[in-house]
Amino acid sequence: MDGRSKNVVWYPGKVSLEERESRNGHGASCYWFTGLSGAGKSTLARTFEKKLYDEGKQVFVIDGDNVRHGLNGDLGFSPQDREENIRRIGHMARLMFDAGFIVLCCFISPTRALREYARDLFPPGRFKEVYVRCSLEECIRRDPKGLYKKALAGEIPDFTGISAAYEEPEGPEYVLDTAKLSVEACLKALDWKAMA
Repeated sequence: MDGRSKNVVWYPGKVSLEERESRNGHGASCYWFTGLSGAGKSTLARTFEKKLYDEGKQVFVIDGDNVRHGLNGDLGFSPQDREENIRRIGHMARLMFDAGFIVLCCFISPTRALREYARDLFPPGRFKEVYVRCSLEECIRRDPKGLYKKALAGEIPDFTGISAAYEEPEGPEYVLDTAKLSVEACLKALDWKAMA
C-alpha cells in the first residue's frame, strides 16, 4: 500500500512542528481507536476530545462515518476499498499531526497490516493504538446503527465480525473493554500527557 504520487516534491512550511507544539503547550499525537462496530470507539473518542478541548488542547476526531460522507464517499467495504480508506485517513491524520493537533481516529481498521501502515506514518512514540474491546455478542446486542441486524440477514456483505474477519491488535498501547469499564474509567486509562 504505497499510494504516493509520482513527480512531486514535499514542500516544507516555514513553521515547524516543534514551534506549533510550543505555542499549543502540548505535543502532537495520534490515537487510533480500533474495534468492532458498536464497541464504543466514537463514544470514547468524542468524550476524550471534549475533555482535551476543555483543557485547552488542539484536538480533533476523524470518524469513519463522517469521512465516508465526503472524502471517502467513493469507497465501499471490499478489502481493497478498506485499504484505500485507511491509506487516505492515515495521511490526513498525519497532516493534522503536523499542524500540531492531538488527532483521534475512529476506524474499525480490521487488519493488523492496516493499523501498522497508519502507525508507520508517525514518528516513534507519537501513535497510540487504542483497542476498544467488546465481544461480538455485546456489539450485536447494542447494534446502535442497526447494522448487525442487516449483516446477519445477509443485507450487508463484507461486514466485520459477521462475514469479514477482525484481527485483534497485538500489543496495543491501550486496551479498553467497554463491556466492563464505564466511559469515565476508559478515559482515565488514556494518558495524553505521555505524548508530550
